[in-house]
Amino acid sequence: MKIVIASDIHGSSYYAQKIKDVFLKEQGDLLALLGDIYNPGPRNPISKDYGPMKVAEVLNSLKDRLLVIKGNCDSEVDTLISEFDFSEFSQIFVDGLKITLTHGHKFNRDNMPANAGDVMCYGHIHTGFIDKVGNTVVANAGSLSLPKDGTAHSYLTIQDNIITLKDIDGNIIDSKKIK
Repeated sequence: MKIVIASDIHGSSYYAQKIKDVFLKEQGDLLALLGDIYNPGPRNPISKDYGPMKVAEVLNSLKDRLLVIKGNCDSEVDTLISEFDFSEFSQIFVDGLKITLTHGHKFNRDNMPANAGDVMCYGHIHTGFIDKVGNTVVANAGSLSLPKDGTAHSYLTIQDNIITLKDIDGNIIDSKKIK
C-alpha cells in the first residue's frame, strides 16, 4: 500500500490540484491530509489561487481515497462543503506499521502521544523533515502552499517500510527506512 501525506493547503486551489496530480502520478492508495485545508488562518498570507470552493471540488473528487485530519485553522463550517469527514487524530495500521496522523498543533515531536507507534506524521509548522524520536520515525509533511524557513512545497510518501519527503515536483528531499 502506498500512502501520500500532505498538509497545509490553506485554501490554495492551485496546490489542491497539484496534490491531486501528485497522488495520481504516485499511484497512491490513500491520500492523508494533515489539516488546514481551506482557511489561511490569521498569521498566514493568502495562498496562491485562494479558492476554498475549488479546493473542496478537487478534494471531493478523491473522497473515497482520502483521510483528512482537522487542523487548527479548520472549522466546523468547513464540513458543509466537504464530502469527507475531518478527524481530530488518526492511527492506521498499514503493512505491519502503526502510523499516527495528526495536525501538529497538539501532538508533535516535542509532545508525542504515549502510543505514537512506528511513525508519526504531522504538519502545522510548514517545514518538512524526517527525524527519529526514540523508536518512532517522526516526519513533517511541510506545507503544500506556504512553506517556511526556505523549505520546499512538500509532501511525504510511505511505502514498503520507507518514508520519503519529496518536493511538489517529486524530487526526493529525504528518505528513511522505518524499521
